[in-house]
Amino acid sequence: MAQRLISSRSIQHALVPLKTPTRLAAVRPVAGPLCQARQSSHSPLGAPPATPRKKVTINTLRSLHQKQEPITMITAHDFPSAHVADHAGMDMILVGDSLAMVALGMQDTSEVLLEEMILHCRSVSRATKSAFTIGDLPMGSYEIAPEQALESAIKIVKEGRVQAVKLEGGLDMAPTIQRITKAGIPVLGHVGLTPQRQNALGGFRVQGKTTGGALKVLEDALAVQEAGCFAVVLEAVPAEVASLVTKKLKIPTIGIGAGNGCSGQVLVQVDMSGNFPPGRFLPKFVKQYGDVWSESMRAIETYKSEVKSRAYPATAHTYPMPAEELQEFERILESTPISTST
Repeated sequence: MAQRLISSRSIQHALVPLKTPTRLAAVRPVAGPLCQARQSSHSPLGAPPATPRKKVTINTLRSLHQKQEPITMITAHDFPSAHVADHAGMDMILVGDSLAMVALGMQDTSEVLLEEMILHCRSVSRATKSAFTIGDLPMGSYEIAPEQALESAIKIVKEGRVQAVKLEGGLDMAPTIQRITKAGIPVLGHVGLTPQRQNALGGFRVQGKTTGGALKVLEDALAVQEAGCFAVVLEAVPAEVASLVTKKLKIPTIGIGAGNGCSGQVLVQVDMSGNFPPGRFLPKFVKQYGDVWSESMRAIETYKSEVKSRAYPATAHTYPMPAEELQEFERILESTPISTST
């Protein structure tokens, strides 16, 4: 099909009397507000909080525990989710292996790889300026031997830029935890329901509902404390049991489905913010504090509608051109000979 093209020589000839640089200099300042405006959708997202706070450290967490002030923790799996969590003032941000499902669409946490966890840790760490960051060691990265676990921990701290690691297991994992902490890497323990071992536990079942089960939770919690954990997650444990275990420990307990007698709480951000489609199963312990999904749907559907109706973009969303420049451009198009090529 033939196309009508303007020859470059014709354009150059038409542009001779324009003296465009002089004109542009008059309407476009070299520096000022125009240069500071965000002119690209690829501009960095990050911005410091309106009221910056001190960096949370291990000592900060110990101080909160000593004052019996509840410690706040939430998961994040990328830059935006970490950005909002940090701005909201969370004490700790966990890059949990739950990202396997909520960020990568996997069936369960057993699928996610260490390399994938590291990628998400790096994204979260770039956004987090104040909160204490922790990276989950995924299934298969620490169970074989303490040396394997230490190697994985070093990798996720060095490359993922987090400040601590989390791993599941109690008494059986004590030597592994000890090996990592002796190398100078803080470890957050995780006992009670350990999702990576769901198949051995018979599914996602509450732990510690019997006297023997409660004693096992306590034994595991004491073991990881002795091994050097700075805190321990208690998951899916009766509130009374979690409260009693918390009183027996010297380190903070972070509850998830374990009642309000723990030293702090953690939830998966996608769950508590309501960023999921209707009908998704939520554990009993989850309280939904928002409805991000519905708000996102409303915004995207409105955008789609306005694009279809040409209501968007309006004049306010476009870049202006000086009238005389536009007239000159139109004159060139109208007066320049048209060449035809195939």
